[in-house]
Amino acid sequence: MMSQLKCRYGDDEFQYKVIYLPQREKLRRRKIAIHIHPHGSVQVDVPEDTVTTEIRQAVSKRARWVVKHLAEIRERQQDVFPRQYISGESHFYLGRRYMLKVNHTPRAASEVKLLRGRLNIATVDKSPDAVKVLLWQWYKAHAKNTFQRRLAVLVEQASWARISRPGIRLLTMKRQWGSCSPKGHIILNPHLVKAPRDCIDYVILHELCHLREHNHSPKFYRLLGMLMPDWQSVKARLDNMSETLLNQ
Repeated sequence: MMSQLKCRYGDDEFQYKVIYLPQREKLRRRKIAIHIHPHGSVQVDVPEDTVTTEIRQAVSKRARWVVKHLAEIRERQQDVFPRQYISGESHFYLGRRYMLKVNHTPRAASEVKLLRGRLNIATVDKSPDAVKVLLWQWYKAHAKNTFQRRLAVLVEQASWARISRPGIRLLTMKRQWGSCSPKGHIILNPHLVKAPRDCIDYVILHELCHLREHNHSPKFYRLLGMLMPDWQSVKARLDNMSETLLNQ
């Protein structure tokens, strides 16, 4: 179950999505957890029997912290300009920056190649819209292969996922790097292939942990810490790059 609420702090107001989680631990009540996603959405996870008044009070206590982080995200977004998809523009792949080179070709077949530190695009149509489509197709193809290779390696660390290995599905998202479906499929944002490998590993491990712990409880974070002890610093680096990597 999910709902949408608002909170006001001084002159600032923000919306937050409330996710009601099943209460499996009858003897110990889980706490209300507030998450700020890289692109600025706020999510609040609560036990399913939590009343709205209690949720509002918990968010109000953390409102200063939320407003501060949202302001930092807005400030970073101000320096990000829309892509033009022309020669000389830089694009990321696996954490490295590559210069885009668009070449006109009389042939009907268009292609994208990573060669000598550049992303070379040969195309009949050099318009930004056409180049954007070609480059995005290239990103998605490489994302699928990269994510599957990393999952094959990382699943060996997660004993609970070895027997029924999860599948991967790509889904372009504006505010998330990944999620885990109720049927056990890991859903990853193709934009993630632009990030360094350890950031990709962090997102995959995060979702693998959700196969066992379907929440962000202390058990979940202990599990994640066992698989990636430095996950917090890796997450912080990914969050700081999010505006650039998600920029289209």
